[in-house]
Amino acid sequence: MSLGTVERDVQARATGRRWRLRPRTPDLAVVAGYLALATWLTSRQWGRPDRLFHQAGDQILFEWMLAHAARAVAGLDNPLWSDALNAPGGMNLMANTSVLGLGVPLAPVTLLFGSQVAFAVAVVGCLAGTATAWYVLLRRRLVESRLAAALGGLVCGFAPGMVAQAGSHLHMAAQFLVPVILALVFAPEPADATAAPAGAGPRVWRPGVLLGLVVTYQAFLGEEVLLLVALAAGVLVIGYALTDRAAARRLAPVTAGRIAVGAVVAAALLAYPLWFQFFGPGHYRGMPFHAYGFQLDAASFTATARQTVFGDHRLPALLAPNATEENSFFGPGLLVLALVVTVWLWRRPLVRALAACGVVFALLSLGPRVRLDGSSTELPGPYLLIAELPLLDHVVPARFALVCVPVLGILLALSVDRVQRQPATAGAGPDAVPVRLLWAGAVAAALLPLTPTPIRAVPNWPVPAFVAEGTWRAYVPAGRTVVPVPPVTNAGQSPAMLWSARTGLAFTAPGGFFIGPRSPDDPAARWGAPDRPTSLLLRRVADTGEVPPISETDRRQAVADLRHWRAAVVVQGGLHHGDPVRRTVEALLGPAREIGGALVWDVRPLVG
Repeated sequence: MSLGTVERDVQARATGRRWRLRPRTPDLAVVAGYLALATWLTSRQWGRPDRLFHQAGDQILFEWMLAHAARAVAGLDNPLWSDALNAPGGMNLMANTSVLGLGVPLAPVTLLFGSQVAFAVAVVGCLAGTATAWYVLLRRRLVESRLAAALGGLVCGFAPGMVAQAGSHLHMAAQFLVPVILALVFAPEPADATAAPAGAGPRVWRPGVLLGLVVTYQAFLGEEVLLLVALAAGVLVIGYALTDRAAARRLAPVTAGRIAVGAVVAAALLAYPLWFQFFGPGHYRGMPFHAYGFQLDAASFTATARQTVFGDHRLPALLAPNATEENSFFGPGLLVLALVVTVWLWRRPLVRALAACGVVFALLSLGPRVRLDGSSTELPGPYLLIAELPLLDHVVPARFALVCVPVLGILLALSVDRVQRQPATAGAGPDAVPVRLLWAGAVAAALLPLTPTPIRAVPNWPVPAFVAEGTWRAYVPAGRTVVPVPPVTNAGQSPAMLWSARTGLAFTAPGGFFIGPRSPDDPAARWGAPDRPTSLLLRRVADTGEVPPISETDRRQAVADLRHWRAAVVVQGGLHHGDPVRRTVEALLGPAREIGGALVWDVRPLVG
């Protein structure tokens, strides 16, 4: 039940000099290595404003969220709400992945260097920060060997699932507080277990208050990760209690006390943000997609992810819902190694609890109906048991596999530490077996195929100079909007959102990629702004390249939609089907002017 009660020797180290890990050159070298690896993985983004990571729509979303947080800091705006997009309705950002926990501290970077640089810095920080946090926890609580802790941190921070999430989903990649939460909940047992009452004093209150503060901060990084941590901790507690009941009874009062204090502190701090999320303006009910459809194939656990040295794009596409959700893909080597470690160290309660936790969450990630090698089977998955529970019905099943990442990292670290504390060879004379050398080979064989490659980037149309240089200001009076073409309806890659992010939310625009209500009277969730006929028309042309006949009714509707958006100017930048879109807009609004690399329609005379 305590991460510090794995074995008595570990308990003693945890309460002694290792409780406060002093900075040392080797430790700094490990952290520097994590930072260098994370920076290299983002290398295709640095200095390339014409490039986005492969899930371009998600990067645009998080760039915009970082830009909004910077504006909230600089202008003391409401961080939970914005009317810069979805004009005239606005957006409830607490009900979306606003990542204020990243955006606020990165505000100086965003203000000085822009949203793209801030996004790349955030990705580096999430990957390297998560690896570092796990390294520190392993060194303080579980292992003697710095090498073992470094390898464990490497797996926890740079497993295929973490790299896949980092390129698109900052809220899922920001896991650097997860080890802190676990360290505060599962404190080491004191050297003299009879020295103080189980529920007394600073062992409860101070860690409990800190726990509440850290949980609050994690809520502003990603609520989904917080839910996964709570579930995983519960499974770990149950597994540990079943294997070491004496320790569970001894530590239960302290652990429960800390959780209770932390819950009270977090509830007080999060009361208003959560009210705003679920009941404030722009709130919604449900989700705009079926979460259970995003499941992993059982074969994905032994497959190779596309963002690795031996990866390809064909097989992973069959085994995961998309490139961002490749959360398993551990390869056969690491899974076999984990199985060997579990059997070898089975007598340790923590190992049994970790193994149970990994199996449970791996099974949950398979969704309601198990798939194997790209084909559906008739075998029901355990996910069906929780699919209809509140909150859990919003969790994408594929993300349950992310819990397996630290499970495997900790098992690996425990095994390397155990090997390093044993004699270098087993036996004597010519029959001696080089144990350390053999285990080093096994670890290398398991980890080398998982070596990540730089996150794939795709080309993107640059922000036109008309927008980037502020020329639009001469056309847009106060209270009016810039309407990028096409206005987004239920689509991930939003020119309005990208232009807004890259200009620091300088103008107001309709549309955007977010989750909101269907209408002011219908709180059911949907992607993006409510549909307008002109939005649907222009999106269809942009997708197909086919110009439909334009009637006088279409023209009148376009003017009505522009009035609804409070438009002053319509702007078309680079598009794949740019010419068909231009001809369609000209049929609706008249000839365009080319200004600053964009096609511009001044619609103020039309809308009045």
